[in-house]
Amino acid sequence: MAKPMTKTQLVAALAEKMDADKKTAGAALDSLAEIITSEVAQGGAVTLPGIGKVYCRERPERMVRNPATGEQFKKEADKQVKVTIAKALKDSVNG
Repeated sequence: MAKPMTKTQLVAALAEKMDADKKTAGAALDSLAEIITSEVAQGGAVTLPGIGKVYCRERPERMVRNPATGEQFKKEADKQVKVTIAKALKDSVNG
């Protein structure tokens, strides 16, 4: 498996695609991350065309087990961020 792209590499690639400087591309990337974070934190969802959908799912209260001791305890209800990958991206990777 190849190494994941770092933020610096992503900003450089984005700047090249946008025909802009790295500062503008970095600001665009940071703004996008901020918008997605804000929307998902409020319980909404964000669809990134060709990439997927980022959303928040609520998990109910449940019983869990500590693997080290085997002790069972009740875990409070919480929220989990999920990402559903778009079919177009799956097809491009597998095809």
